[in-house]
Amino acid sequence: MKNTFLKTAFLSFLSLALTSCSSDKESDNEVIVDPPTQDDPLTTQNVSNYMADANASKETIALFYNLKKLGKTKIAIGQQDAFNNFYQDAGGDSDIKKNTGFDPAILGSDFMFITDKNNNNQSNNWFYQQEQKSISDTKAAYAKGMINTFSWHLREPNNEDTFYASDMTTEQKNTAFKSILPGGANHEWYKKKLDKVASVFLNLKGSKGELIPVIFRPFHEFDGSWFWWGANFCTPDEYKTAYKFTVDYLKNTKGVHNILYAFSPDRTYLTSTDYLSRYPGDKYVDVLGMDNYGDFDNQGSTGAVKANAKLKIISDLAKTKVKIAALTETGYRVTSSNTPINDWFSTYLYDALTSNSIEVSYMMFWTNDSDGYYVPNSSASNAADFKTFASKPKSALVNSLPKMYELPK
Repeated sequence: MKNTFLKTAFLSFLSLALTSCSSDKESDNEVIVDPPTQDDPLTTQNVSNYMADANASKETIALFYNLKKLGKTKIAIGQQDAFNNFYQDAGGDSDIKKNTGFDPAILGSDFMFITDKNNNNQSNNWFYQQEQKSISDTKAAYAKGMINTFSWHLREPNNEDTFYASDMTTEQKNTAFKSILPGGANHEWYKKKLDKVASVFLNLKGSKGELIPVIFRPFHEFDGSWFWWGANFCTPDEYKTAYKFTVDYLKNTKGVHNILYAFSPDRTYLTSTDYLSRYPGDKYVDVLGMDNYGDFDNQGSTGAVKANAKLKIISDLAKTKVKIAALTETGYRVTSSNTPINDWFSTYLYDALTSNSIEVSYMMFWTNDSDGYYVPNSSASNAADFKTFASKPKSALVNSLPKMYELPK
């Protein structure tokens, strides 16, 4: 599909070029469209060379290209569960839309309930209902021109009760991750979970029957040890093995070609070497991400500078590797006992995302709920601060996105 698509695009451009030339004069000059430069080698013709899946669908190829280019001028702003979880359970439009008049540019979802052991695929089952809701929301976001991303809080393979290491015994913590690797006691269990993930991806279709591209972020925040896949519970090589198996199984065994793969540690790294210590390789990753809450937790400009320095590391790596850089999770949760920080959005976060000429393509706030919020709705006391942030030159909600699923012509 990829070669046919690129060939068709090239012939279309060639035809346009020829019609603009004199019909009685032949030219041996090569038609150059979207030419590479030293600073930006990515073109509409060579996109798949830099992607984890060389056979990605044309919409997925376009999403990679457009996200990569977007980072030069804009940052797509997203939120987890924006269509479902609201501050004070208000319901209706997303809290971002209540505040700004526009939906976020990115919708975050999760496979947690979809792959839960209690999901029996029956219509009266709560977990299956959550699955259907996630699928419906993903399709609605795509129809609006938004970008979809899925994280995966996969429950541990022993009892499937938790994803937090603190809830597990020492023995379970020391063996759980190793057990899902090829040859491990729970490897077949893990493959069945991936079968479910693949089934969802392959049934995400747009109005024309095309597969909806999704950014998939497995085994996130792996440099900490709060999850059972964390750094204390597997070696770098074991982590890389699991990540590579996940990508290979989905694209090669299950034939899923509508995924961009995101690699996202937490904020513990201070150098590019640290960041890449568990990196599975350029052939397995599309998005170089980072989750960062701590540097924004009432740290003021000092925290913003720290966060920016870490984002610059991944921005520089993304330029070299021709990948997409992203702040894959962040936020400062406001509750009745945790009051807003003045100018948190418009100054500290925005400065972290834009200083030092970094190119970050998107960022994601975590989910709002009945008791607190990461993104204020229109009635919250810091609503104006967020609205200012969202209207700044490099900020992009859905209304500021280009057509993300089409290559420019």
